[in-house]
Amino acid sequence: MRKALAALLVALFALAGCGGDPLAGGADTDPDVIAIGSGNFTESQLLAEIYALALRDAGVQVENPVAIGSREAYFPALQDGSVDLIPDYSGALLTYLDQEATAVEPDDVYADLQAALPPGLVLGERSEAENKDAVVVTRETADRLGLRTIADLAPHCPDMTFGGGPEFQTRPDGIPGLVRDYGCAFGDYRSLDSGGVLTVAALSSGAVQAANLFTTDPALEQNDFVPLADPAENFSAQNVVPVLAERKAAPEVRAVLDRISAALSTEELLAMNVEAAGPDKPALRTVAADWLERKQITGGGA
Repeated sequence: MRKALAALLVALFALAGCGGDPLAGGADTDPDVIAIGSGNFTESQLLAEIYALALRDAGVQVENPVAIGSREAYFPALQDGSVDLIPDYSGALLTYLDQEATAVEPDDVYADLQAALPPGLVLGERSEAENKDAVVVTRETADRLGLRTIADLAPHCPDMTFGGGPEFQTRPDGIPGLVRDYGCAFGDYRSLDSGGVLTVAALSSGAVQAANLFTTDPALEQNDFVPLADPAENFSAQNVVPVLAERKAAPEVRAVLDRISAALSTEELLAMNVEAAGPDKPALRTVAADWLERKQITGGGA
C-alpha cells in the first residue's frame, strides 16, 4: 500500500511540475535517503532495482524504486526533487534536453549530455550497455517488401499504420526524425505503449505494420520481428547512464553506480530482460540481485 501511494505521489509531482527549482527545495526528498525513480517499462525498472540493491548493500539509505512513466514524467520529477536518481539512456536524454543535438557516437553523446544537463543534476559514468529505439516490422513484411533498412521502408510508409508510445509521435528522433531523415511519413499513427505488450500485440496481429520497439527487448526474438537498420543514424547512441541529484551524489554513491556501469554489457542487459520475461516471471528484484551477485558487486539476496 505504501509503495502504491508513493508511486501515485511521485507521478502527480512529475505531471504537475511541483516543487520548482530543485536547488530551492520544493518537493525535495529526505536529505539522508536516495529516492529512485524509473520509466514504466521492464528494463528501466530492472536497472532501478540494480541501483537500489547495490547502494543499500554499500550502506546507503535507499527507498524502494518507483516506476513513474515516460521521460516526460520522470525527468521533471528528478528536477523538482521528487526523486533523486534515475537510470536513463544517453542519446534519448540528450535529445530530450536539446532538440538540436547532432551527436551520434557514444563518447560525443555523453560529452554533449554532460553540457546540456540542467544545474543541480550530474551523470554517473556511462555503461557500454546500450538499448536503442528501433523501427520494427514482422518477418513476413520484411520478406514481402524486401526491407532491410528504414530507407527501404520509406516508399511504403504512407500505406502503413505505425504503433508506439504517445511520446514517439512528437519526439525529435521519433516520427519527426523519420520524416526528416528518410521521408518516411506514415499514413496513420496508433498511440499504444512504449515498447510494451500493447505495441508487440498490435504488430503481431497486423493492427499496425511497423512499430517502435527497443533493441534489447526479448519480444524481437520471441516473435521473429525484424529491427530495420538506421543508416542515417536518426537514433543516436543510447548507452545506459545514471542521472542523479548533485546534492545526493556523495563519492560512495557515485562509486557504486560507476561500478555497475562498468560491469554492465548489452548482452547481459538482454539476458536479464529475457529472464524477467520468462515463463516463471521472477520478481525484478530477484533478477537484479542475481546479476549483482554474479558480478560480485553485492553479496546477493533480494
